[in-house]
Parts: sequence; C-alpha cells; structure tokens
Amino acid sequence: MSDYILKATGIKKHFGGVKALDGVSLTIRKGEIHCLAGENGCGKSTIINIISGFYTPDAGTLEIDGKTFDRMTPQTAITNGIQVIYQDLSLFPNLTVQENLALNMEVASGRALVNKSRMKEIALAALSKINLTLDLDELVENLTFGMRQMIAISRALLNDARLIIMDEPTTGLTKKEVETLFRLIRELQSRGIAVLFVSHKLDEVFEIAERFTIFRSGRNVAEGRTKELNQDKFTYYMTGREIVTQRFSYQEKDAPTVLEIKDLCLENGFQDVSFHLKKGEIVGITGLLGSGRTELAEALFGCYQPQSGEIKINGKSVQLSCIRDAIENGIGYLPPDRVTEGLFLSQSIADNISAEKWSNYANFLGAINRHKIDDMAHYWEKELSIALHDVEDQVGTLSGGNQQKCVLAKWLSLDLNVLILNGPTVGVDIGAKFDIYERVRKLAREGLTVLIISDDLPEVLTNCNRVMVMRQGRLVASLSTDELAESTLAELAHQGGDAA
Repeated sequence: MSDYILKATGIKKHFGGVKALDGVSLTIRKGEIHCLAGENGCGKSTIINIISGFYTPDAGTLEIDGKTFDRMTPQTAITNGIQVIYQDLSLFPNLTVQENLALNMEVASGRALVNKSRMKEIALAALSKINLTLDLDELVENLTFGMRQMIAISRALLNDARLIIMDEPTTGLTKKEVETLFRLIRELQSRGIAVLFVSHKLDEVFEIAERFTIFRSGRNVAEGRTKELNQDKFTYYMTGREIVTQRFSYQEKDAPTVLEIKDLCLENGFQDVSFHLKKGEIVGITGLLGSGRTELAEALFGCYQPQSGEIKINGKSVQLSCIRDAIENGIGYLPPDRVTEGLFLSQSIADNISAEKWSNYANFLGAINRHKIDDMAHYWEKELSIALHDVEDQVGTLSGGNQQKCVLAKWLSLDLNVLILNGPTVGVDIGAKFDIYERVRKLAREGLTVLIISDDLPEVLTNCNRVMVMRQGRLVASLSTDELAESTLAELAHQGGDAA
C-alpha cells in the first residue's frame, strides 16, 4: 500500500489562453496536515477542482492510495474518500441541521420518499463523529459560521472521508472558533484522516500544518516541512518579492485633532465612548466579536444614530444622521464584507471606483462622461497596482485583494478627513495585504487620519501608532504600540482593563 493518500503529478490546466496550472505536483501523506498556500490566482482553486473531479486536467496524473485514475469525477472522488469543504460550506441556510446532514444520503439512496426518523438517525450519527450536540430542528441560517463549519465537517465524515480539503476554512471565524477548528483537525489526524489546509494566513499555517506546498502563477515554487520555514521565506515564496515590515511610527505630536468623540452611546452597541484622532495618525480598535467595535465604526459612518454624545470633526460639532452626512463631512468607510456592503459585483470596475463621484462626471443634461470615469479607473489601477484586464470588466471577476483595492480607490478619490477601515485585509492574500498596508501608511504621511478596526492583532500592532481595546461595548484601554506585546493586547481584549 502507498504511504500517500494523494499524488497529483505534472497537472496542467488551461482556460482559453490562460495557464491556470502549468505542470504542478502535490503529494499528501496519509494522516498528515498539509498546507497548500499561494496568492489569489496561483492555481489553488483549480487543483482542488481537479482533485475533486469537477475539472478534467489537460495533462498529468492523479493517484489516490496508489491507484491511478485516468478520469476523476465528483462521485469517484467521494467514493475514494476525498471530501472538499468550500468557503461557502455548500449548506442550505433555509433547511434544518438535520436536513443538511442527511439530504445527500437520502438523495443517493434513490428512495422516493424521505423518512424523518431515518434522517434523524443519519444526522445524529454525523454529529457524533465530532462529539457535537446541536438542535437538529434549528435552521442553519440561525447558527454561527463556526457551527455551520462543524456541520459541513460532520457531513464529510459520513462518507468515510480519508482526505478532507478545507478551502480557506478560517475566513469569517473568531479566534475562539479557529481554536475549536484546529482541535478538531488534530482529532481527525489522530484517526488517520489527512487534511489539506488551503490558506494564505501565515500564522495559521505555522500553527497547524506539518508540511506545505506553495504555488505561484500556476507552478510549484516550494514544498517541505513547515518547521524548516520562517515567515520571511514563506512570504517570499508566495509573492516572489522581499517584504520587510516595521512598526508604524507617528512623529507629529503637535498635529491638530481631526476627529473627537465624547461620551458616545448607542443602545445595544456601546456606551460612553470617548477618544480623539490627530491628523496623520493610524489608530486601531480591536476587541472580540460583539465587543461593539463594528457598531462604533458604523455609527461614525452614519449607519446608526447614537442616543447621546458628541462627534467633532476639525473642532466642529457635527450630526451624522445618515451615510450621506458622513461622506459630506469627509468620512470614508471600508466595510468588513466588501461583497455585500462595498461593491456592486455585477457592475464594472470603473463604475465601482467612481460610484461616489458620479455627479462630477455628468453634464447639465445628466449624461455621464464615460471617458472621464475610465480615466479615473485607470489612474487608480496604476496607483494601487490593481491587477485587471479591462476597467469595463465586472468587479466580481477580480480576486479578493483586487476587489478590496477597488473599494479603497472609491474612497481615496474623495477629499477625506478620516478613513475607517473595518477588517481591511479579510480574505486578502499576503501580497495585496502588504500593498494595502503600504498605501495606508503613505496616506497617513500625507496627512490623512486612519482608523483601523481589526481583530488581527499583528495587523494593528504593525500599522497603528495607538490601539484602543473594546470589551462589552466600552473602551477599556488606549495604548501606544511602540513596545506593546501581542499577548498583552490579547489579554486586554479577552479580560478587559483599566488603562487609559
């Protein structure tokens, strides 16, 4: 018997004139936790779809447990123990836990009628595989993302999975949920089940994976044992460039105050929040999910009307009754979910970037000057290094990092006083992440005040000169990041504090 559960050798795949995979290889040993990493567009999704039988490779061979397959289909992959848990989890939110767990087996059985007691038996068997107890009649849409992920894993185990492929499994999870997921992955390993962990988050790769493979531009660039790798090497392999980061340093101690908040309160959101931001500062706000950090950001952008308190911009008291008020007062907001809140996916890249300035491009009859809109899009394409084919393409065709740059460009085209970035690099690969960091620092040096809302502690420590911690709707600490340790920040976020 082979020591490998999977061997993919010399895999090639073209889409039109584009080489998605150019002879890549991937080997996964039985019972190991293996990381597949690479930036968006490197070929990770394509190789997953080939392994799972959704794509047929143009060249190369696939072996599962020593057996070579000339053609792989989704059913062949499942029968041979390959299960993929995609980012969207492939669950039905309007169905119950029980229905989501049992539906596949009921359909596969070919029976004409669904048997409720049999479905319950299947669902309980699935949850027992990971020692999870849930209300079987609860709608999946009412569960946290972390719980939905547990359901997806339970369902995969029903089919006697021997290799589970997890595509960006920690996206959208809280730190506690990530810890729960990692415990489960290690438990699966102890049962001899291999896990292919697809991610670009370096800290998670080092924590969970034993071996790694890195793709870049559809080719293998590195593989080996994770313990033999450091963060700088990993970053270089993924991006092809040396990236050196130092903590952001703010020198303008006597700069004027741009934004001042006094005793701001929002029912069921936050209480008695007071702080100020100076011109050119990058200040972070961190805290656990539910700490009130997002509600605060959205109140500053006019999404919510605080019950009490005062907001001043450049020393003048303002009322932010709606989003238009915030924009007219020079506040821009990059939301945590760019897909549903930041972009019009079916519209062009140019239209998305110019969305807040359309009135500037209309004549007295209301006709839009397309040339000016496209010129503006081309400017930001170069300025932010947005990788695109044509500015008239739908923005939904771009990678996550390039979509995020389009949202950023939309706000940078305005004359802003404050830019609020809520989860600025969620779902963004490492190259785009550092591009965004560098741009934010450049904006601060040019005098823009930036507020970063994030639970990524290295992100706020590296890019902010101050960080404030929220817990249960209150600011519990405000600290300089000069010598602040990540462990100290994590403790404050979890337990609170009284630093001011």
